[in-house]
Amino acid sequence: MTPTDQATLVMVLLGFGALAGVAAWARSARRVWAPVAVLLLAAALVVASPRSAEAASGAATALLVAVAGALAVAGGGPVTSLVFELVDRREPVDHPLDHPADHLADRVPHDLAGAGRVLRGGAWIGALERLAVVGTLLAGWPEGLAVVLAVKGLGRYPELRAAEDGPRSGAAERFIIGTFTSVLWACACAAVVVLVR
Repeated sequence: MTPTDQATLVMVLLGFGALAGVAAWARSARRVWAPVAVLLLAAALVVASPRSAEAASGAATALLVAVAGALAVAGGGPVTSLVFELVDRREPVDHPLDHPADHLADRVPHDLAGAGRVLRGGAWIGALERLAVVGTLLAGWPEGLAVVLAVKGLGRYPELRAAEDGPRSGAAERFIIGTFTSVLWACACAAVVVLVR
C-alpha cells in the first residue's frame, strides 16, 4: 500500500468514525453507533503506521487533522456515555429497604443521571477537553495534556467536593471515569495522525 493510499484509507475510516460518533449522540442509537465508532478508530490505528516515504501535502495533513479532531469531539461523548452505562449496570443496586423512607427523597441517585445533575455541562466540557487534548498532542506539546487536566480538575473541584459531602452521589468516580475515557479516546485519535504523517 502506498503512503497516499494509506493516508486516504485512514481518512475514510476516521470520517466514517466521525459520522458514527455523530449518530451515536442519539440515546436510542448509542449502543449501536458508539461501538461502530470504536471499531473504526481501532481499524484506523491498525492501518496507520509510520511512513518512510515523503510527507503528505499540507492540505492532506490539514484534512487528516480535521477529521481526527471531528472524531475525537463527536465520538468521545457517546463512547464515554456508553462506558458510564456499563459501569452503572455492574454496580450493585441499593435495596429500598436499606434506607428509611423519609430519606429516600433526599438521596442523590448513584448513577449517571445523578452525577449529571451534580456536574452540569459535562458534554460540552468533555468535547472541549477532547479538542484541547488533540490540539496539544498534534501541536507537539504533550505537556498541554497536564494543563488541560489541571484546568478541568480545578474547575470541577468545588462541585465534586460538595457532591461528596452529600449521600453517595458517585460524582467523583464518574468524573474520573469520564475524564480517563475521554482523554484516552482523544489520545487515540491524535495517535492516528501522528502515525500517518
